[in-house]
Amino acid sequence: MNANVYQHFRSDERPFIDTVEDWIEQVTMQYAPLLTEFLDPRQAYIVETLVRQNTDLKFKFFGGYEAAERTRCLIFPDYYEPEQDEFDLVLYEINYPKKFTSLSHGKILGTLIGSGVKREMFGDIISDGENWQVFVAKEVHSFVQLQVTKMGNVSVRLEEQDYTKILVPKDGWSEERTTVSSLRLDTVISSVFNISRQRSKQLIEAGKIKVNWTETVRPDFLLDLLDIVSIRGFGRLQIQGIEGTTKKEKVRLLLGVLRK
Repeated sequence: MNANVYQHFRSDERPFIDTVEDWIEQVTMQYAPLLTEFLDPRQAYIVETLVRQNTDLKFKFFGGYEAAERTRCLIFPDYYEPEQDEFDLVLYEINYPKKFTSLSHGKILGTLIGSGVKREMFGDIISDGENWQVFVAKEVHSFVQLQVTKMGNVSVRLEEQDYTKILVPKDGWSEERTTVSSLRLDTVISSVFNISRQRSKQLIEAGKIKVNWTETVRPDFLLDLLDIVSIRGFGRLQIQGIEGTTKKEKVRLLLGVLRK
């Protein structure tokens, strides 16, 4: 891999880039398909960029449904025709006493990871407002089903569901355009959610902000294409397009926004 591939990405993404290089090499050498774990949109973007730049290999992403945020990627030689069931996804419905309690995305994710399985084995967690489902990698699905019997102090049961029973997620992203003076995390948050830079800094430093599901406490963190930012209490945003600059050197952004 030539070192200048790194310059297009953040320095903290280098270990992931090296992993992707290994995947590409494996498919090229063995001339056989490779299935990744679940990727977030930013990681998927890196995979797509590297596969396109360096090879004649093909790739396909799938996370269980059309608008899935977290997907697995199949990287394969150009002769190969992938089938949907090769993505090795299992859909679980979370059965819980709805009359007496409610679940949240955070509570479910915390419990799943608490079962001893890493984050990359779980896809999207979706809800129609009352019912909840989660996509799990087939490699670990029976282990997870055995381990997860409580969320907090609530008894739950994971029940495998057919794809035809997938929920229609309640919250859709709305598309918005804005201009910002820079791609700094504090700047983008204050612009999109209409709060002061100071307030936005406080939220970041208090650990209330995650970028691609990882807590980020640096206000000067520079966002990039397809990053997803969640702001506790406010909602989420995704950088869906960076569309050049204005005459006054402001950056034009296309965003997906989910307001609480």
